[in-house]
Amino acid sequence: MTVAFATALVAGLLLKFWLATRQIRHVAGHRHQVPSDFASRIHLEAHQKAADYTLVKARFGMLELAWGAAVVLAWTLLGGLSWLNQVLLQWMQPGLWQQVALLLAFGVLGAVADLPFTLYNTFVIEQRFGFNKMTPLLWLKDLLKSMVVGALLGLPLASAILWMMGATGAYWWLWTWCVWMGFNLLMLLIYPTLIAPWFNKFKPLDNPELKDRVTQLMARCGFQSKGFYVMDGSKRSAHANAYFTGFGASKRVVFYDTLLEQLTPGEVDAVLAHELGHFKHRHILKRIVSMFALSLLGFALLGWLSGQAWFYIGLGVTPNLRGANDALALILFMMVLPMFSTFIEPVMAHFSRKHEFEADAYAVAQTSGADLSSALLKLYKDNASTLTPDPVYVKFYYSHPPASERLGRMQGGPVDARMAV
Repeated sequence: MTVAFATALVAGLLLKFWLATRQIRHVAGHRHQVPSDFASRIHLEAHQKAADYTLVKARFGMLELAWGAAVVLAWTLLGGLSWLNQVLLQWMQPGLWQQVALLLAFGVLGAVADLPFTLYNTFVIEQRFGFNKMTPLLWLKDLLKSMVVGALLGLPLASAILWMMGATGAYWWLWTWCVWMGFNLLMLLIYPTLIAPWFNKFKPLDNPELKDRVTQLMARCGFQSKGFYVMDGSKRSAHANAYFTGFGASKRVVFYDTLLEQLTPGEVDAVLAHELGHFKHRHILKRIVSMFALSLLGFALLGWLSGQAWFYIGLGVTPNLRGANDALALILFMMVLPMFSTFIEPVMAHFSRKHEFEADAYAVAQTSGADLSSALLKLYKDNASTLTPDPVYVKFYYSHPPASERLGRMQGGPVDARMAV
């Protein structure tokens, strides 16, 4: 296990470093000239800002990758997790609460280790490029709120999972998976109405012209929503977005105020139609089903690994001799799984890009292809998304197609867009 773990860690790190260096070289090499297809619509200054933003984020990402690998090594082969477990066992009796304390301590220490990167990204990189709108006080308030939400939701869930792991027999992983899926579905219901408003203000869309257009579009497409809301996204960031959230009684459409400031009513229509396209093609349902299936496989694998002594020993952890190892198994699994899943990321990214093309085609069929094209170009520009990413990097990482591919498929209008499906 030690050899497989170390090999996956090093191979994944080298692969991601190679991809990042390709991205850096490609973007830097095309920084000095706007691609000919966009020369009439994008100024060189905006193109260079996007390139610089991409380069800074890529270099910073490489540093984060190296730090993340070092932290994983510290927790596993260097004995950090085993040490933390033994310390807690000296203070507490082995059992459920000691395992909950181990999960909590691991989470807190992990968050502290990542804190410098979070602060630097927000208050240095995002600030430098004009995206950050957060003050240190607002950031601290968000942190405290997140901790409260995490404690209220995460601790009971973690306690229930750990209890089930020890009390429901050989098929604990199946019952635990059911609880996990139920929790995720519950979050889809309560997040829009109970959690999100604690962080942002949501007010009903009050632009009569835009509200009428959006209502007609929803009716034309056969969709219903419990309301259209504007979120004060500008309080934290200049990035713009729009999204659907919830399902059933809590389903709603949310526009960032930054989006409404940038787009015309027709362009907002087109962006909303794109989101409706995801529902029309059942992309959300497909993703939920995929999440169900993959998580079931994951829990089944965890159920087997948690009973293998070599799983713990091979990752530098001494199994408890006086009690259950369920928390140890969960933590180790959460650290190891991303390393092996790295190599299936291109497959997931491919299907995500395919879904985006399908949603674009639906939007072009329902609204104006010109409006969608101009809206996407504005969003790429205002979010400083580079127009010249490395093609291999795109295949591996991009969940959304690059601007050149998306806009290129819309050049021929609705017919070409439908053919893209």
